[in-house]
Amino acid sequence: MKADNRPVSIFNIAVIVASLGYFVDIYDLLLFTIVRVPSLKSLGLPDSEIDAGAGMLLINIQMVGLLIGGIFWGIIGDKKGRLSVLFGSILIYSVANIANGFVQGINGYVLWRFVAGFGLAGELGAGITLVSEILPKEKRGYGTMIVATVGVSGAVAANLIAKLVGDWRICYFIGGGLGLALLVLRVSVMESHLFNVVKSSSASRGSFMALFTNRERFIKYLKCMLLGTPTWFVVGILIAFSNKFATMMNVKGAISPGDAIAFCYAGLVVGDFASGLISQLWRSRRKVMLLFLVFTGIMVTVYLNLHGVETWVFYTVCCILGFSVGFWAIFVTIAAESFGTNLRATVATTVPNFARGMLPLISILFIQVQKYFTFLQSGAIVAVVCIGVALITAWKVEETFGKDLNYLEEI
Repeated sequence: MKADNRPVSIFNIAVIVASLGYFVDIYDLLLFTIVRVPSLKSLGLPDSEIDAGAGMLLINIQMVGLLIGGIFWGIIGDKKGRLSVLFGSILIYSVANIANGFVQGINGYVLWRFVAGFGLAGELGAGITLVSEILPKEKRGYGTMIVATVGVSGAVAANLIAKLVGDWRICYFIGGGLGLALLVLRVSVMESHLFNVVKSSSASRGSFMALFTNRERFIKYLKCMLLGTPTWFVVGILIAFSNKFATMMNVKGAISPGDAIAFCYAGLVVGDFASGLISQLWRSRRKVMLLFLVFTGIMVTVYLNLHGVETWVFYTVCCILGFSVGFWAIFVTIAAESFGTNLRATVATTVPNFARGMLPLISILFIQVQKYFTFLQSGAIVAVVCIGVALITAWKVEETFGKDLNYLEEI
């Protein structure tokens, strides 16, 4: 394939749209966690159904939507183009956001959380793929750093807006409106030159099953997924159940999971910026992953030993813990850089969603371990498993910094 040597700024419209798209993506994903309790109470559900029952059903159905959507949008991204996914996913999750604000019963809520999950699954992978392909190889880390940093701040915005607005329905309307407004900007974005070249050839594109039919390719794909495991352990276990961890450690004062999420994601914003910047300065993705994973292990140890501390200390550690897992930009960039143009969107879109999809497995392990150990000990054991697997993977993963992406997978 002939390369396109035109100079491209890291602040071009594609980076801006991908960044804002991921911002709204994370806004919606975390908004549901934040407004789940008041929204279900508003719909008349008893407390017993909010944490278990309907509450768990809504979380699981959103996850199913993310997993199915990840595969669908990944294939579309390699067959029809990166821009097709940006347009389609943003449109669907924006409509779903608005529809969530109109639901009057649990059945409607379940339907639109599935649709939202399906739509949310495509934006990040398509955005990272597009940015990686249009920027010079020496600068693309800056572009993906901007996408992740701006995007993750959507969680902080969701918590802030939920507190300021109060009405959970209006919060959903705001998210939907932001997404629809973003579609206007999307019109100015140009398709990836690398994809256009492949599209005009006879090369096979977007074959999801091709990731499983070749042993070497499958192992590489699996490595990319395992790198993201610690992030969802921290967010989905330590932070989501921060109130219970705090109770077990006799933290002085009540801990709100919503506030813990906000502090964690504030740290994630800074972490994503720092990991991306360090990656560019060190000219290495792999070394930065190892650095941040070691720091994650240290901070998890600190978190699980916060016995009797003040609430401000606990929230501060949540923030630093969020910083330690702020390698989402590096994680997804490694996935995009590890595969050829005809499978790149499929990989970059499915990998983060499958990494998210590991949370139910992590949760099951956490619950099972509690049959033999205390709540805190169980958290420590699962942490060792998740972080240990990711460290081994990061040690063995290919270095992709500066890799020429102008190639195809043989499928």
